[in-house]
Amino acid sequence: MTDTRYLVHGVFWDGEPAPGQEYDGGSPVLRLQPPSGEFREVSLHPGARLGFQVAAGGRFCLGHHKVHSESRRDHVLCPAAAPAAKGKQCERCFVLDDSRLIHDFHRGGRVPAGLRTYLMQQHWLYVATFAGGASKVGTASHLRKWNRLAEQGAVVARYVARAHDGRVVRILEDMVTQEAGLTQQVRSAAKEEALVQPLPGSGLDAINARHAAAVRTLLARAAVVHFSIVDEQWVRPAQATGLCESTARHAYPHALDGGRHGFGIAALSGTNALARLDGTDAAFVVNLGRLAARTIVLGDFASEVPAVQESLF
Repeated sequence: MTDTRYLVHGVFWDGEPAPGQEYDGGSPVLRLQPPSGEFREVSLHPGARLGFQVAAGGRFCLGHHKVHSESRRDHVLCPAAAPAAKGKQCERCFVLDDSRLIHDFHRGGRVPAGLRTYLMQQHWLYVATFAGGASKVGTASHLRKWNRLAEQGAVVARYVARAHDGRVVRILEDMVTQEAGLTQQVRSAAKEEALVQPLPGSGLDAINARHAAAVRTLLARAAVVHFSIVDEQWVRPAQATGLCESTARHAYPHALDGGRHGFGIAALSGTNALARLDGTDAAFVVNLGRLAARTIVLGDFASEVPAVQESLF
């Protein structure tokens, strides 16, 4: 056990894409920032155990990013280690973050040279469907084409267009939202709740296929250049299967804003883990994304099993 306090940056899937339906990809980790600033990554592979105590004090700033090219960016730590004011950042880091400028680029917004280089690479437009049937349209850079959807926790997804650059793909994304009614965001809490009782995979695939077909029909009539329509299915990592199948599981009974927690990880989809608690055969859905911007201490901790387990069933 260690008394080192870590600032949680979140769950990341930065590894290689899953090459096929029965394979894993992404090498998911919980990324932690110690006081020294050198990141530590805790593996979240099936079979791993995660134990931690959440420190008091609320959320703290995760710093900001400076983008230099399509493949290189710097993460700048918050010099003041300030409390988070806007989501997971303080006011200063929010203003300095290059990423916030991405969403206005296609509307004529000015961006730094490095971010422009990133935005001028090839991008993909996709339709993703989550465990409860909610679907969204989204974009991914070519280099993170697969990882983007793994981090979002999609159950089924299809790429519907390949765009010349980030400006064109965001024009298409806005058009799909306005004319086909597909949202650009599904709340993290909604994904977590849906994984407690996921819909059958065949039904989710049918929902996704229907939305993707409608988007391709719309794109075929679009008065936009520098893109091509595609029909390509995203490969979900095999380690998400245990969460996406309709097996018995329950919502995790403890808030992640404090206390001691510890469990084995049986599966992972996006930021959501299927957790096994000591002393019970029941499985629980834990949204590790709720730890982002909080401070934790790692250790041999265990989550308390609910006193009346019958209430879970």
